[in-house]
Amino acid sequence: MTADLTPATRSIGLSLGADLCWPACYEQIVDRLKLELPIGGEAVRFAIERITVEPFDLKQPCKYDVVLDRLTHWFHTSREWIKKAVIMDGLYVLNNPWSLQSMEKHTSYCAMMRLGMPVPETWLIPPKDPTDHADAGTTLKRYARLFDLGAVGEQLGYPMFMKPYDGGAWVGVSRIDDEKKLREAYEGSGSRVMHLQKAVDPFDLFVRGIGIGPQVYIVKYDPGAALHDRYKVDFHFVDGEEWSLLTDTSLTINAFFNWEFNSCESLRKDGVFHPIDFANACPDFQVTSLHYHFPELVKNMVRWSIFCAATKRQMPINLDWKPFFEVAKKDLPYRDRLREYAKIARQRMEQDRFTEFCHTHLGHLNEVAWEFFGTQQAKGYVLAKVQALFPAHEVEMFTEHFWGLIQFWRKTEEDRLSRLRADKEPKDAEAAEVEAQAEDGEEATAVEGAKAT
Repeated sequence: MTADLTPATRSIGLSLGADLCWPACYEQIVDRLKLELPIGGEAVRFAIERITVEPFDLKQPCKYDVVLDRLTHWFHTSREWIKKAVIMDGLYVLNNPWSLQSMEKHTSYCAMMRLGMPVPETWLIPPKDPTDHADAGTTLKRYARLFDLGAVGEQLGYPMFMKPYDGGAWVGVSRIDDEKKLREAYEGSGSRVMHLQKAVDPFDLFVRGIGIGPQVYIVKYDPGAALHDRYKVDFHFVDGEEWSLLTDTSLTINAFFNWEFNSCESLRKDGVFHPIDFANACPDFQVTSLHYHFPELVKNMVRWSIFCAATKRQMPINLDWKPFFEVAKKDLPYRDRLREYAKIARQRMEQDRFTEFCHTHLGHLNEVAWEFFGTQQAKGYVLAKVQALFPAHEVEMFTEHFWGLIQFWRKTEEDRLSRLRADKEPKDAEAAEVEAQAEDGEEATAVEGAKAT
């Protein structure tokens, strides 16, 4: 480091629940990167700390620059501490806590329908049982209207899904194939407000787009498989245009709601991808489900969090939907509109600046992560997560299973990095001569073709 740079430390806090594997791997990789970045006249280092839960003074200063949050969607103490720190101390947090608190699946469906996304037809139905609010009985007597649930089902069409308007983790979700099942599911729904959503049936592909900042990782998904086998190890299951469309879809949703760590589920039918579940702003981040894909997502989190901390990226506190709605008004084919939405998203997430930052400062991340995920220390973190979830007699088997998939990732990653290095290496004289002759031949052929034309 140049002597005239001022030493500075950026603090990244981890707000955790039951997480074991990813924070340990994240901490180790950041430590092994040995970062000291020349940013704006400073020599910037990074300190990682796990945040504790305790009483706090509302005027208490926050020592963190960035917080990676895994709690505020359900744990109110941490949510209110984070909201305080954003307002009073300028904390940057993934994700926006107000948006996460207020935007449920119902809102996300409505918003993306307005933008023209092919979300399946969806109805909201009143709860079967009234709430325990003191005025509930009076309100329902005066204003509730009897409705024929069977008629609603007939209009929507079978099969369909009944699911909570604000739910998650597949809790309370039922597949409905006929009126009998519809009525049974409604009878069992209690006081929950439910959606009825037309099934995308039959579909030929189910994917998840997992976004971390401007990075979107597309993975094939099987919701019917056991939890440890839902994220499939598969390649080339979408073509280039499909990958681009799915990426633009995820970026649009995430930027619209100020979510920087979110997953979007889409089903493909007759060549069209239908987003069906995309209010998941605290997505799965465990090795016991992500396995092969786990290292890539840890790397993506390292990149985005380090970028946000190093550059003192400003927290986008308020939601600004107007630019998206202005694009929605345009008489454009949907794919062109989606490109315009994604352009807004990329600008808001500073994709160009982020890409240049990673190229300049994090070029060694791939090698560091590849080496780390081959260590016994990394295997120990896998073991710890397996022990927390699986019965004792299955621990050894599943530890070896997940560790084997991570080693398969290391093999494919080694191949990828070798190709990248080969592309950058200068060719030897003989190879360069052969390539030059080939290029001369192609040029001569093109000239002759032009003359003939």
